[in-house]
Amino acid sequence: MEKEEAFKLPMEKEEVSKLWSIYKKFKPHLLMSSVQMGYTFLYLITEASFNHGMNPHVYMTYRNIIGGIVMFPFAYFLERKQRPKLTLTLLLEIFVLSLFGVGLTLNAYFASLKYTSPTFVASMVNTIAALTFVIAVTLRLEAVDLRNPCGIAKVAGTLVSLAGVMIMTLYKGQVLRNLGHPLIHIQGKTSIHKKYWLKGSILSVSSCITWSIFYIMQALTLKRYPAQLSLTTWMSFVGGAQSAVFAVFTEQKREAWTIGFNIDLWSTIYGGVVGSGIIIFIQLWCTEEKGPVFVTMFNPFSTILVAILAYFVLGEKLYIGSIIGAIIVIVGVYLLLWGKEGDAKVHIKPEDESSLTHEEQRDKKTAKISSAERNAYVLNCEP
Repeated sequence: MEKEEAFKLPMEKEEVSKLWSIYKKFKPHLLMSSVQMGYTFLYLITEASFNHGMNPHVYMTYRNIIGGIVMFPFAYFLERKQRPKLTLTLLLEIFVLSLFGVGLTLNAYFASLKYTSPTFVASMVNTIAALTFVIAVTLRLEAVDLRNPCGIAKVAGTLVSLAGVMIMTLYKGQVLRNLGHPLIHIQGKTSIHKKYWLKGSILSVSSCITWSIFYIMQALTLKRYPAQLSLTTWMSFVGGAQSAVFAVFTEQKREAWTIGFNIDLWSTIYGGVVGSGIIIFIQLWCTEEKGPVFVTMFNPFSTILVAILAYFVLGEKLYIGSIIGAIIVIVGVYLLLWGKEGDAKVHIKPEDESSLTHEEQRDKKTAKISSAERNAYVLNCEP
């Protein structure tokens, strides 16, 4: 009996060791899956708040202030040694960066949610990679080799994604019938008129374009201010101030700034703590571990989750045009990502890697990715 027990102990330790190694291997996958579920809930709770009567610009003001407070301790303690001193030029640059990254982009983005639907808005996020690629090529920050299959895939993926956007924006199509009564009823939810749908579509497309410009600008700013968490914190506070200016012009009623213990308060806290804090931190970690392409590959999952929950749980109306466009956009995104992943692998020579450790190989791969690419994926594309 003692021998059997002594034999079982090493076996149990071996099983625990195997389970731990499996967990470590799939930890980034689990974290990114949780990120997409977090984004899914963000879309739904935010739409519920807007339908309750909250102004999108007031929401963005409060959310960014909360996000800045959440990110501040991480930025202060983790980047004490690498954070450079701020100059007047850097402050002006951060102001412009915040305007494109938060002030214009997210205010237009969440305003579009008020006029369209969570499914549409979640689908539009997937176009940012393609739009960033187009701008990078225009500014000669990205090379395209049409003699290479990867170069062809990048161009084809971009065109397919943009075609999907055009379908989603210009073609609404028929409404899919709901299978039954929604499990959760969103207060104030009414059918969206076509003119408001077009207005929301234009706002959403505009926000994706400015978002793409922001990623290019961010890459340049990080060369002079190489502290991602600190830069994110600064942008949250500055973006909150810019959002307040938008809110003052669009909402003069004092009551609009008062939030009670209702859906408005919970959506704002969730957006600031989870959307602008925890999710950003997880994405940064996963980018360091697995690279930016890995992080971006999970983006379409939130589109699918939002569509399923919005249709079956909330009774959200789904339009044929949105479904067709979303599928085309997702196909285009994966084509583009496949092309970019292939380009990254081409620059890594196998013979040079043989003498390196796993961590050194990973650092080498990461170094091969340009700053414009890295930051176009790191803070990703989600709100």
